[in-house]
Amino acid sequence: MIRSTRAGRALAVAGVVALTLTACSSGSEDPGDGGTGGEASGEPLKVGTILPVTGSLAQLGPPEIAGVDLAVKEINDAGGLFGADVEVLHTDSSDAQNASVATASAQELISAGVSAIIGAASSSVTKNIVDDITGAGIVQVSPANTATDLSGYSDFYFRTAPPDTVQGDVLGNLIVSDGASNVGILVFNDSYGTSLRDVVEGVVAEAGGTVVYGTAGQEFDPAETNFATIVADAIAAGPDAIAILAFTDQTPAIVRELVAQGWDMSKTYFVDGNLQNFGVEGDVGFPAGTLENAQGTLPGAYPSEEFQGRMLEVDPELKDYSYGPEAYDATMLVALAALKGGASDGETIQANMAAVSGADGGEECTGWEECSALVEDGQDIAYQAVSGVGPFNDANDPSSAFIGIYQFGPENEYTFNRSEEGEVPQG
Repeated sequence: MIRSTRAGRALAVAGVVALTLTACSSGSEDPGDGGTGGEASGEPLKVGTILPVTGSLAQLGPPEIAGVDLAVKEINDAGGLFGADVEVLHTDSSDAQNASVATASAQELISAGVSAIIGAASSSVTKNIVDDITGAGIVQVSPANTATDLSGYSDFYFRTAPPDTVQGDVLGNLIVSDGASNVGILVFNDSYGTSLRDVVEGVVAEAGGTVVYGTAGQEFDPAETNFATIVADAIAAGPDAIAILAFTDQTPAIVRELVAQGWDMSKTYFVDGNLQNFGVEGDVGFPAGTLENAQGTLPGAYPSEEFQGRMLEVDPELKDYSYGPEAYDATMLVALAALKGGASDGETIQANMAAVSGADGGEECTGWEECSALVEDGQDIAYQAVSGVGPFNDANDPSSAFIGIYQFGPENEYTFNRSEEGEVPQG
């Protein structure tokens, strides 16, 4: 099922400094009630994050961290959980090229005794750490993982971003609907890129088109810096459109090479890993008009002005909201699951994540105060995600999600065009 909506979003690269919010009140000594809400109590909830402060996805760090901090602030401003403030410990994930960073962060958080970890943003990074995290009985919730092979990976692994089956379907159909039948794909050899490529290729083929470059075996190394031959081979294949499936580390160099070799950039498509406001200045900027009419896709419903304002209160320097709502939802679902189960340990949270998301129905609610009041009254709830995702399915994926479609203007900055909502397939 596909539905269209309209709104707007802005994106920019920003740095981020990790910070720690610590608990500051005494816990309750009332016994838990076995998961029925009401008078349930437990140990203070400690949440960790493994999100990109550095590396090729560092532009996603600020909004994701702000989303987590906003949820924690909302909970603590309302009195916390189990009589104490929720504590959050932030760590860096970097990227798959610096795998030791995330590995060290995971071990740090495991040793700190967290019950849930929000992250990582990169699917490849998650694959390096998910076994250690879930094996320790800690719930992992990614706000941005999209690799299809992470669906149902572990009972303790969840995500509030849809798998590439949704974004890939929207991107493939966008390219085809724009009139392209021969599609080139510049894709790096990373699970994010190849997973998304496979879905796009299937959509193009089903529509009667052909991926003329970028099929299996034609990926480039994520550490590649010279794209002259790669771009020449792609253009020589005769594509009507080219999709760039990479991160921001590689994308500016790819764009400059495409321009140098005479490619019509209006026939270029970006994705969430590299969609940003490039502008006309700086290391990532291009001459005015370079990307005019190029398009891109980005998972997630557009956050309201009210929600953007709340995120800015947490981080006044924030210029990008990408995956911030998903990070907020991930944190909120963890806390609600703990409240419903009456305890803050990983096993209790895991057992109640699907229920509070609305997988089994329940009273619709938004925000901590409304949802927690219903849980404490012993009612089943269906948390209404700010990101627009549906309840968790049997694979711990959101059952539905929105994908935004964006278009670049003359200043190489993009604006929202429309969004498509699709169901997430299972099996």
